[in-house]
Amino acid sequence: MSILTPARLRTLAIAAIGAAVFVMLGLPLPLLLGPMLGCLLAALGGVRLQGTGTLGVAMRTLLGVAIGASITPELVRELPGYAPTLAMIPVFILVIGGIGYPFFRKVMKFDHPTAFYSAMPGGLQDMLIFGEEAGGDVRAMSLIHATRVLVIVTVAPFLLTFWYDLDLTAAPGARATDLPLVQIALMVASGLVGWKIAERINLFGASIIGPMVLTAALSLTGVLQHRPPAELIWAAQFFIGLAVGANYTGITAREIRVDVGAGLAFSLMLAVISLVFIEAVLWVTGAPALDVMLSFLPGGQGEMVVVALVSGADLAFVITHHLTRVAFVVTMAPLAARWLDR
Repeated sequence: MSILTPARLRTLAIAAIGAAVFVMLGLPLPLLLGPMLGCLLAALGGVRLQGTGTLGVAMRTLLGVAIGASITPELVRELPGYAPTLAMIPVFILVIGGIGYPFFRKVMKFDHPTAFYSAMPGGLQDMLIFGEEAGGDVRAMSLIHATRVLVIVTVAPFLLTFWYDLDLTAAPGARATDLPLVQIALMVASGLVGWKIAERINLFGASIIGPMVLTAALSLTGVLQHRPPAELIWAAQFFIGLAVGANYTGITAREIRVDVGAGLAFSLMLAVISLVFIEAVLWVTGAPALDVMLSFLPGGQGEMVVVALVSGADLAFVITHHLTRVAFVVTMAPLAARWLDR
């Protein structure tokens, strides 16, 4: 099958138009939100879209590289200080599941596996795989999780701009021309090699976790001394935004009413739960408000990394909490689902 199919070319063009509109209007995160909302509107209008496949996944490796390059010896020494807020993550997940599962099961009338894995705030691909193995409705779960990510990632930048007066249109790092070419080549190679190694051993979130681990090792040993340049982060944003919007291609009126409607309602519940936990964590720990907010918004892992990068938040703090969330859900969700099934 051709890599550049008509549907993919059409999707790339729509994403580019969305990005250009956001740039011209001076809106936050234009290269993430522009493609995402542009493809969403096109999909809702009946346009047939197609994701970028392996290329899109490869672009996510750049986020793993950015995280890994932020892990320095100084940061490792600070990790024990994260314990009080990390301890809140399992409670956070249990509250979300305790509210989300009855909503999807009793109110929206989804079957057990669909309801359970729709309520779990884990990685999209992991939840779809678990849900499909359990006999759930993959399309419904995909739309519900895509809606959760879409709402959180769309609203968060505007809240950050309003509350913290952040410039989310600024470059997320140094320009490529300001960095040694050898360092850039090393970053790209680390991303691709780390991804393939993690994929081979079936590690969850392989495209981000694998590059993160390999790059962190290079950073801690002093081999890698820079984070990816702004141009690479912009490229990653573009393809991540495109992928979220393209998830809605082929959507029907019933799916909008039932699946997307359920996802929107669940997103509102998540907003309330997140707000309560953010306030509680700030009251108990006194951690920086921006870092806590981004750590307790259950958006997509890659998407939240982008927001953290551009907002200037403590990237290590934010990603450690999201990794803990995803790891806890991936480990415990199948066990909990089987217990509920009995």
